[in-house]
Amino acid sequence: MDTQHTACLGGGVIGASWAALFLASGRSVAMYDPDPDVEKKVRAYIEAAWPALVDLGLAERGTPEALSFSPSAARAVEGAAFVQENVPERLEIKHAIFAQIESSLDPDAIVASSASGLTLGQMQPGWRDPARFVLGHPFNPPHLIPLVEVLGNDKTADGVVEAAQRFYESLGKTTIRVNKEVPGHVANRLQAAIWREAIHLVTSGVASVEDVDKAVWAGPGLRWAAMGPTMLFNLGAGEGGLRAFCDHFTQTFNGWWDDMGEVYLSEGVTRQLVDGVQAEAQGKTPAELSQQRDALIVALQKSISGMR
Repeated sequence: MDTQHTACLGGGVIGASWAALFLASGRSVAMYDPDPDVEKKVRAYIEAAWPALVDLGLAERGTPEALSFSPSAARAVEGAAFVQENVPERLEIKHAIFAQIESSLDPDAIVASSASGLTLGQMQPGWRDPARFVLGHPFNPPHLIPLVEVLGNDKTADGVVEAAQRFYESLGKTTIRVNKEVPGHVANRLQAAIWREAIHLVTSGVASVEDVDKAVWAGPGLRWAAMGPTMLFNLGAGEGGLRAFCDHFTQTFNGWWDDMGEVYLSEGVTRQLVDGVQAEAQGKTPAELSQQRDALIVALQKSISGMR
């Protein structure tokens, strides 16, 4: 599949980040978003993102000048071999955009949705023929975080999921195959489980928002950047491996799981979390914190590049 020309539908943070990565890889990108200020916003995002892409060695072949803006979604996808859809997560909007582009797509084009909450089965009714439509869910920001979750189902044509994975991997991404549709896919469900217990620890008075966050980034978060939790526990019992670990800690973990809380984002809980994160931010704006986050991600990526 020749994927030299691509398209991005939706120019918000996710769409702009994808566009930056596609451009960095040496591809051209056609962008569509109904926002009249989209070109200004997306070009500013890409300008800000470009130094990190250069620093990571991901922009040796590309240029931001290969970006164009189309007056319609149908026009944007013309001639594109790969289309990344990033429109708002409302089914009526997704279905409408699919109806607008279907007749303009090249026969071999692949369309991937960045949807984080909607399932493939919920989105497919927006197509007459969803055979070349897959889930391609990134993690924010896509130009820095390697993970992409890829999913097809029984309505997806043979080879399309594999072709999507090859495309993402050509960008330097790490893909996982989601074998069964569940809300939130894989990584978001893991995030939700961790955040649920983080909130429980805060609301039950065990620790502050700031200290719970510290407990993650200064503790297991560092290990999770190296290996996943099951492999790490496999290493936790030495030569005995995971079998020895489970034999030793079965009652411990079962007891912890029984004690973990059930929480909901009520107004009171949200207010407590907001107050806590504002204290943790120490007056820094979201833009400043995002810059700090991205710099740390780049440093981590550079430090582990080539070690896997």
